[in-house]
Amino acid sequence: MAGRDESRLVNAVDALVARSRVLPSPAERRRLRVAHGLTQQEVADALEVRRATVGAWESEDPARGTEPRPPERDAYARLLQQLAELYPPPTEPRPPVHAEDTQTAPESPSTSARQTASAPLTPMSSRPGGARPLESSSASAATSVPRARPAARKAASEVAAAPAGEGRYPAGPLAVLDGEGTAHLTDGRTLPCPAGSVVELVDWALEAGLGAGRLHRYGQDADPLVVLTEAAAERFGLPPWLDNRSFDDGMRLAEDHLVVREVLGAGWKLTRRGFGPWPRIYRPAEAGRRQCVQLAVLGWDALEDRAWPGADQMAPAELARMLGIYAARVITPRGSTAVTGLELMTALRPPTRPVRAAGGGWASGPVPGSLTDLVDPAPPEAPSEHPAAAGREAGQELDEEAYDWVRPGGFTDAECELPYVIGLDVNMAFAAAANRLTVGLSAPVHTDGPRFDKKVPGCWYVDLSHIELDPRLPSPFTPTGERPAGPAWYATPTVAYAAELGHHVAPLEAWLRPESGAYLDPWYERLRDAYRATMADLGVAKDLSEAEYVDAMAGHKEAGPAAAAVLAAVKATVKGGIGKLRERAQGKARFRPGQRWAALERPTWRPDIRAAVIATARVNMHRKMMKMASHGRYPVAVLSDCIVYPAPSPSPLDLLPRTPDGKPAPGTFRLGVSPGMVKLEGARELWWAAEIIEQQYNPARHIKDDPTRDGEE
Repeated sequence: MAGRDESRLVNAVDALVARSRVLPSPAERRRLRVAHGLTQQEVADALEVRRATVGAWESEDPARGTEPRPPERDAYARLLQQLAELYPPPTEPRPPVHAEDTQTAPESPSTSARQTASAPLTPMSSRPGGARPLESSSASAATSVPRARPAARKAASEVAAAPAGEGRYPAGPLAVLDGEGTAHLTDGRTLPCPAGSVVELVDWALEAGLGAGRLHRYGQDADPLVVLTEAAAERFGLPPWLDNRSFDDGMRLAEDHLVVREVLGAGWKLTRRGFGPWPRIYRPAEAGRRQCVQLAVLGWDALEDRAWPGADQMAPAELARMLGIYAARVITPRGSTAVTGLELMTALRPPTRPVRAAGGGWASGPVPGSLTDLVDPAPPEAPSEHPAAAGREAGQELDEEAYDWVRPGGFTDAECELPYVIGLDVNMAFAAAANRLTVGLSAPVHTDGPRFDKKVPGCWYVDLSHIELDPRLPSPFTPTGERPAGPAWYATPTVAYAAELGHHVAPLEAWLRPESGAYLDPWYERLRDAYRATMADLGVAKDLSEAEYVDAMAGHKEAGPAAAAVLAAVKATVKGGIGKLRERAQGKARFRPGQRWAALERPTWRPDIRAAVIATARVNMHRKMMKMASHGRYPVAVLSDCIVYPAPSPSPLDLLPRTPDGKPAPGTFRLGVSPGMVKLEGARELWWAAEIIEQQYNPARHIKDDPTRDGEE
């Protein structure tokens, strides 16, 4: 009896302890749950309660909110404690120091923070004797409420402004700093930046509320980005341009430059790229919080004109707005568009997540469907300088590249009677190829005499030279469009297309990846949505008729320079991101074949995925060329995503085949704004194309009258 009484008393004491355990506020409970990507239903299922009960625990409404009771209370408290260790509460940003305040004794940081912690980041009226800490831009006010118009195209002033920051990052993802110490935010507001050195600028950026939330529950928040105009760079002691050619792996300041010494002397670090056009300045994380600021130096071609046309001519406020639109739709820029395209893959598919360790703590574990491990390529997939290619015989490399083909023999007699040639450009061809594409997630495994399986990603050594197609079409198996001469290595999409055409394929050997998935799907979806939204800003909506689409495309880039720059950047992000999957060795003067280079040390160095995307894009084009040929239309030239056809008029409406009821013929090229559909690239007289071909040039490269064109524009 006494034993039972003692047990009862112990249980009662345990209940008191559990009940008295202090829990975070309801708002903090919700923050921790959301930070870990959990739904209320998932928490309810784990604690064996109703979802409404968890909602009541998180409610700040006294009439609705409740406190958890035993036995769920202790388990709930344990959950919140572990989440709090993973996601500590954000530190409240210190208010920016005004330029005028530098004349007097500085205010105590703690006092200043208490006075302004609750102040919203909204426009403030001018105060006597001091600058306005946050100002509203008239440009922003002019663009915040677009008016409805019956016409399809919007005026440039009607393009929506970038969204304002909120939550942990009230200042938004980035700022453009002018030479007067004014930081222009993405939604038209401004902040004073009194920093007089790069070190002070980094401190200011971390305290000003700049940044953006993560794109995946296991990803990382975007670091603050500060774009330095030429005047701002001069203010911080940076040279107007970089001309130090001693660094053959990229332009950057010398290590003994005063600015570099100041940064390193203050305890900050620079990445291996050093202080170049996109310097990343950081310290090791403390208490789970990153300390990293990204800079972009405009005078050093950080926003080069091909990817960001006209950016160097924009006023700081307009530039901030333009970059803010890109940041909201794609991601905060983290370097060139190629670097950003690759970073976007990782942001949407982070490699690791916290998992429960055997000892009860937390450890890093892989995220299913992501690229988590460093894997070397198969020998055929490796570029020639890679160690895996050592000793590889000539002709044993995987050659999956975009088309560069001109039809041998030129035009037929019937085609010579047509007055024009038309170039059709496939919208976002590489992005469309990435959609629902199964790629390898693991290291390659070699096998002899395999049976072909189109569901298994990899590369196959197979003879496709026996396949004979119409000579007026390029071969789908080679980038030159020539018929294969014998056995060669091909990515899975190319071999699958040979089987689709009804031909027997018997691989002699293969390098296959048994673990696979649609790794690029979220990357494609985000860039697709960014492309469509930006095209809509330029007046090219998804629901336009074909004739309306052709008219809207005729001058869409003139409708708004900011949106046109975003559009070019989105396209460059696609192309550059795919290219970065097989980044070649930099610094060729110092590099020796067979050595490893820095890019090989990241899980996203995957030339096999790049090959699969390009092979799919090429096959997709050939499939539609075959359908066009069934209606008597044959291309005369192809370059990457541009196909040139003889045509009766300069309008694509007269070239593309129709069904008897006037609809586009199934399976052929179709006009439209979505990725994979086509637009008019250019129209020229047929004699012009004949002369270009006679001079042994590809008319697809020049039909837009752009000699720099190299595809995937």
